[in-house]
Amino acid sequence: MNQHITVKNLPKSEQPYEKCMRYGAEYLSDAELLAVVIRTGTTGQKSIDVAREILNRREKSLLNLHHLSFRELTDIPGIGKVKAVQLKCLAEITKRMVKATRVHEVSLNNAASVAFYYMEELRHEHREQLLLCMFDSQCALLGDELISIGTVNASLVSPREVFIHALTYQAVHIILLHNHPSGVPDPSAQDKLVTRRIREGGELLGIHLSDHIIIGDNQYFSFREEHLLC
Repeated sequence: MNQHITVKNLPKSEQPYEKCMRYGAEYLSDAELLAVVIRTGTTGQKSIDVAREILNRREKSLLNLHHLSFRELTDIPGIGKVKAVQLKCLAEITKRMVKATRVHEVSLNNAASVAFYYMEELRHEHREQLLLCMFDSQCALLGDELISIGTVNASLVSPREVFIHALTYQAVHIILLHNHPSGVPDPSAQDKLVTRRIREGGELLGIHLSDHIIIGDNQYFSFREEHLLC
C-alpha cells in the first residue's frame, strides 16, 4: 500500500503551515511555499521533496511553474493531473496579480509603464504574441486585444483587424506590443515593416500609433524611445 507523506508528518518546527502562521508567508522558502500547495508527497518522499524536484528542473527556480508544461509536471513523482492543474493555475494567478497592481501606472507617454504592465504576461510565452493596446483622448488605457500568435509578420498581421478593434473601442491612440521568446527585444525587419504599415493606416483613420514595444526577458525595446516611428 502506498503511503502518502504530508507536511503534517514533519516536526512542527519544520512544517510550512506552522512556520507561516508563526512568522508569516514571507519567511517560507520557495520549496516550503510549494509544499503548502502540493500538500502530499508520494512513497518515500515528503511534499517538500516533491517541491524541490519541481524547483530543480529547467529554470532552477519558481519560474518552472510557468515554463514546465502540464506533461512535464505530471512526469514528476507525486504530481498528478489535479496537482499539475493547481500549479499551473497558481502560475497564472501570479501573472494576473502583477498585472493588476500595475494597471494604474500605465501611461501612454511612458513606454516603460506599458512594457512592465505586460511583462509577466508575455515574457514567459514560447511563441510571439501581438497585442493591440488602445487609449482614449485622455491617454487612459481602454483595453487590449490579441491580434496574432506566431511570428509577427507583415503578411500575416492584418491592418483591417487592428483598426476594427481600435474603432470598436473608439481609441484615439494605439500601441502595438509583442514578445520575443528569445528574450532579446531587438526589432527585426518584419517588426519594422509591421510598424510602418500600421502607422500609415492609422494616419488615414485619425488613429495615432504612439509606439511599438517589444518585450524580452525583463527588458524591452520601444520604437518611440528609439525615434523609429517617423
